[in-house]
Parts: sequence; structure tokens; C-alpha cells
Amino acid sequence: MTNTAGSRAPHVLIIVENLPVPLDRRVWLECQALVARGYHVSVICPKGPGDPARQHLDGVDIYKYAPPPEANGLLGFAWEFAFCWINTFFLSLKAWRRRRFDIIQACNPPDTYWLLALLWRVRGVRFVFDHHDLNPELFVSRFGKPRGLAQRLEFRALLWLERRTFHTADRVISTNESYKAIAIARGGRRPGHVTVVRSGPDTRRMRPILPADPRPEDEIVLAYLGIMGPQDGVDQVLHVMHELVHVRGRVNVTATLLGFGDCLEDLKALSTRLGLDDFVTFTGRVDRVAIAEYLSRADIGLCPDLKTPLNDLSTMNKTMEYMAYALPSVSFDLAETRVSGGDSLLYVPSGDIVAFAEAVERLIDDPALRAELGMAGRARVASELDWRPQAEAYVGVFDEVSGFSRPGPAVPEDDCVATTDPQGRRYVDLDDTEGFRRYVLERRAPR
Repeated sequence: MTNTAGSRAPHVLIIVENLPVPLDRRVWLECQALVARGYHVSVICPKGPGDPARQHLDGVDIYKYAPPPEANGLLGFAWEFAFCWINTFFLSLKAWRRRRFDIIQACNPPDTYWLLALLWRVRGVRFVFDHHDLNPELFVSRFGKPRGLAQRLEFRALLWLERRTFHTADRVISTNESYKAIAIARGGRRPGHVTVVRSGPDTRRMRPILPADPRPEDEIVLAYLGIMGPQDGVDQVLHVMHELVHVRGRVNVTATLLGFGDCLEDLKALSTRLGLDDFVTFTGRVDRVAIAEYLSRADIGLCPDLKTPLNDLSTMNKTMEYMAYALPSVSFDLAETRVSGGDSLLYVPSGDIVAFAEAVERLIDDPALRAELGMAGRARVASELDWRPQAEAYVGVFDEVSGFSRPGPAVPEDDCVATTDPQGRRYVDLDDTEGFRRYVLERRAPR
């Protein structure tokens, strides 16, 4: 039976463990899409620094718990997962008491919330799995092919947890076609029960601004945006900077590294050992306001993720965010990064620091190429990778599961095209071709 606009709106409870909300851009866009189509939405997630335990933000109820200490080793990770699972369970009871939910969406990692979904299934709650990461591939990428009894058992446990998640879910949402293929082949799901929802940006809001603090005219700024974990390859950025600054004498090149993660302190120490402290800035955790400023003033984006079983099949959000800010980029050659970037990126063999530095130099020395790739990337992300059509596919999964339907766009249309962002910073006029080209080259307001 299909509900109409006058029927009770379903309540969706979204569970995410690896990032707080709204910092997790994909999950926050999903929340907003559901709210726009009439759903009630709650989220359970860990706290970020200074976060309250409870928030109501833009129509979404957010329940947060203090994250556990950083995990080390198998027992440490097991304790972390158990700690988060137990906190999530009790917060789900609190959310239920406030408003009964109809659907749980769990975002991995880890692949443990299928058990929570089974517990709630006795109350008629359906389960949607939003597949963010390939945990077996993550294991191989970090530790290599399983060797010895302990590692083989750990790897088999990850495969078993993944299968249980796939089998328990009423529907699966995959971030790209590679993940969908795994849901079908390894998870045993029918193609019709797996929907691809890519993590594209909302390009009407994520667009270049005229930076309040433009970089010095004689400087070239490189930018990295993202998590800084063992599998993210951020140390490659520092080796590229060493090659550019100390080997090639590019002392006018600086790098701004935006983000946080398990490797942040080790990366700072490596920067010092390589003599890069005057050339590299670590910002730590940044919000969307700061990201817009930093990516709008930078000249070249960096995608240092090495070719691993996980990275090769994963969509890198940073790639599309660079494109949204018309930032020409260099990337190690990964299958899904090519799907996102197409011809708007420069690709080099994985792990080849010299080739990466040469590609960056090519962009530095060829302003026309910087302009061509930056503008092409912006056009591609806006026309082919934008969040708006993805949002329709995403909400369609919940309409199918719940039987609920309310007309209207999942991302409301703007009444007019804004000329400034909510902070009053002026957007770059993307329809002024010459002005846009000049901005990509100078990354500042025209004089």
C-alpha cells in the first residue's frame, strides 16, 4: 500500500560510526534529501570535538556518544566496535522512545550493525545498508594477503560479517558500480535490490568563492583534503613536496593538508624530518566554510591514494570536491578515480613520486593546462556527478521500502542563483567564461 502526503511520514534512523554528523558530507546530504521528501530523520554517531550529546539541526535529530580511545591491535579494534555498538544500541532505544522508527540505515565500517537491525526487525523495522567501505579489501590493503592462522581467521570473520550485513538488508545502496558488483557477486544480492548512489557534491552550493585570504601572487598552493589514515597515502604528499622543494628547488610551492586521522601526528613528524615545516601546513579538522576558503585559494589538488584492493575500487570524495572548486588535480591511477575524473585529471603510476612531482610541475609551468583541466573538472562534476540526481535515487530506495511517497524534489530548487554564500563571500561567476578562466589561474578577485 502506498502512503500519500497525508499519511504518517516514516521515521528513518541512520547509524554511522566512523565520522560525526554533519561532518560526514554524504550522510548529511542523505539526511537532507529524506527531510525534503517528508521523512522524519534521526542519526546516531560519535561526537566530534566540542559536540553536544543531542542536537536538532536542519530538521534532523542527532544522538551522539563519546568515541572510544584510539584502537590498537585486534583486541583494541574489537573493543572499539563493541563500545560503539553498545552505545548505539542504547541510543536507538532513546530514539525509539521519542519517535518510533520504521527503517534503520547502517553505514559501514564496521559491518556489525546487521545484528542491531535483526533485533529491531521484531518490531517491524526494515534495514537499508549504505555500503561505504570494503572491509575485506581494507584488511588486505593495510596488512597484505592473510598469512598465518590468526590473520586468516580475521579475514574470514570480515567476510562473514559482510555477508551477514548483505543478507540481512532489505535493500543495499552502493557508492559506485564496483561496489554494486561486489554486493551481487560476494553478497548474493539480486541486481534489482542494489542501487548505486554516488557521493557527488551539490554543485549549486559547493562552488568556488573569491577567497577572503588569497595566496601570495608568487606562490603556488597545493591542497589535500581528506582523512589521514594508513590507507590514505598522505605521506606520499610529503615525499612529493620534498621532491619539489629540496630536489627541484621549487621553494615557492607550499602544501595545505586539510583533515585529521590516525596518522596525523606521524605525518607532522615526517614533515619535520623532511625539512618541510616551512612549506607544509596541517589544518586539522575543518568545516565546510573553511574547506571552501582553502580549496578556492589553492592552485592544484592532490590525490595520493595508492593503488590497493580498497582504493582502486573506491570513489574518492576529495576528487569530486576538487573538481567542484575548479581545482586541477594530480592522482595516482586508480580505476574508480578515472570514473570520477575522466579527462579532467592528470594520472601517474601508483607510488611513483618522481612522476607525481613532474605532473605537478607540468601544471605549475602550464597555466593554460591548469585552466583547461580546472574548468573541465567543474563542468564534469556539475553535469555528470552532481548530488541532485543521486538524491532522487537515494530517496527512491526508501520510498520503495516504506511504501511512502511524497511529491517534490529530494534537493529543493533554489528560488534564484545566489551570488554570495551564507557567509557573504562572493561566488565566482561560472557563466563568465573569461572571468572564470582568470579566476582559475589567479585564484583571487580581479583587480
